[in-house]
Formats: sequence, C-alpha cells, structure tokens
Amino acid sequence: MSYKIKIVFIMLIALAMSCATNPFTGEKTMALVPNSQIFPSSFQQYNQFLSENKVIKGTPEAKKIEVIGMKIKTAAERWLNANGKSDYLDGYAWEYNLVDSKELNAWCMPGGKIVFYTGILPVCKDDAGIAAVMGHEVAHALANHGQQRMSAGLIQQLGAVGAQVAVGNKSEETQQLVMQAYGVGTQVGGMLPFSRSHESEADMIGLTLMAIAGYDPVNAVKLWERMSALSSGSAPPEILSTHPSNETRIRDLTNLIPQAKKEAAKFGVTFK
Repeated sequence: MSYKIKIVFIMLIALAMSCATNPFTGEKTMALVPNSQIFPSSFQQYNQFLSENKVIKGTPEAKKIEVIGMKIKTAAERWLNANGKSDYLDGYAWEYNLVDSKELNAWCMPGGKIVFYTGILPVCKDDAGIAAVMGHEVAHALANHGQQRMSAGLIQQLGAVGAQVAVGNKSEETQQLVMQAYGVGTQVGGMLPFSRSHESEADMIGLTLMAIAGYDPVNAVKLWERMSALSSGSAPPEILSTHPSNETRIRDLTNLIPQAKKEAAKFGVTFK
C-alpha cells in the first residue's frame, strides 16, 4: 500500500470515528479536531488580536456589549441545562470586547471569545439589535462551527490527496488540471454552501437565545433590514457568498420567530 493511499485510509477511519452532536439540532457534526486542542490556540490568538488593536474599555457602549453578552450566555446556559446538557459548556471561557474599527462586523472565536467593532453599533441601533448580533456570534461558538470548518479543511486535504492518487503517473499538466477542478468544486459546490449553512444555523440558534434573554426576536429581522438597506444591492450573488443573501436571511428569520418565541415561553419569557 502506497504512502498516499495509507493517508487516505487513515483519514477515512478518523472521519468515521470523529463525530459530535449539535445539542440544538441533534445533528451529527464533524469533529476531527477536539475542542481541547482548538480552545487554547483560539484563546491565544484572541489575546494577540486584542494586544494589536484598540480595545475600548469603561465606556457605556463597552459595558453594554459585556452586559448583553452575559445575558445571551446565561440564556444559552438555561437552555442547555433544561435540555440535559449542563456540561456542554465545559472549557468555554466567555469574553466580550469592543474594538475601535469602522468595519460593520462582530465575530466569535471557538470557546466564546467575542469581538464587536464600533462600526456595527449604529446598525445595531439599540440593545435588541446588539442582542441579535450577539446571539448569532455566540451561536457560532455553541455549535462548534470553528471545529467543523477545521474538520472540513482536513477533508479537503484528504480529497486533494485522493485526486493525486487517482491521476497516478499521468503528466504534471494533467495533475494540475485535476487539482484545479477539485479546488473549484470544493469552493462553489462544497465549502461556500457549508459556510452558508453555518450562518443559517447561527441565525436560528441566535434568535432563540436572544428571545430567552428577553429581547423580542422581531428585532433580528429589523437589524437585517437595516443591513440590507446599507448594502444597496452590492452584495455578491448568494452562490458565491459565504453568507445567505439579505433577502434569504430576512425571510428565514421571519419564519423562525414563532419557534423562538415558543422556546422563550418555556422559560417564562413572553412578548406582546
């Protein structure tokens, strides 16, 4: 058995044995790299990012980011405890920071390390808008999307090795063509839709979390309507984007509002 074929064989076995379960959907997810290995690196990178950027402390906006972040985290804990997953957050180390930047963005690294850019605050407009973004970012961490993307990257490498094995001793030009075709196939046919599925899943989980935290989920729709107005049709076609289109997102969030409210009602949270 050749070295390359051995690699493919070993990776296939690892893939079959390395799965986790998303507690919010019940679906099996790829977990080729355990969180025990991901989190330390994530925390280190987060601290490095903070050291290289202007972190805003002590202002009303900075305090608001932390307070709302804690409310969303508490909502997640309540939901997980109620669904028999009290140990799910072991290893998470939540942190919320406001960073001075004009970017309309916020993100969450594996393990619960969150950054909000000042540029997105005007679009959030109010506490409920911040909660919508916060719920979405926290959801990425809870659903272990970072872990899944790392696993998908390993699968891509596996596919690349498999393609090389398939072409065997053919010319270098033929190998390059096969590898280029593989690259296009994974970007448009695999990795980009995979990323969009993560975004849609984070929207669904985040909507539920903001509702349990006491924020009317209708505000998530209003947030994305404001986002859509700002984009002025400049977003790329959905098939070439890592995010759902604004129109798709607004439609899906609107359809998910009744379910989010239903979940919140289980915790005594209701909306008019």
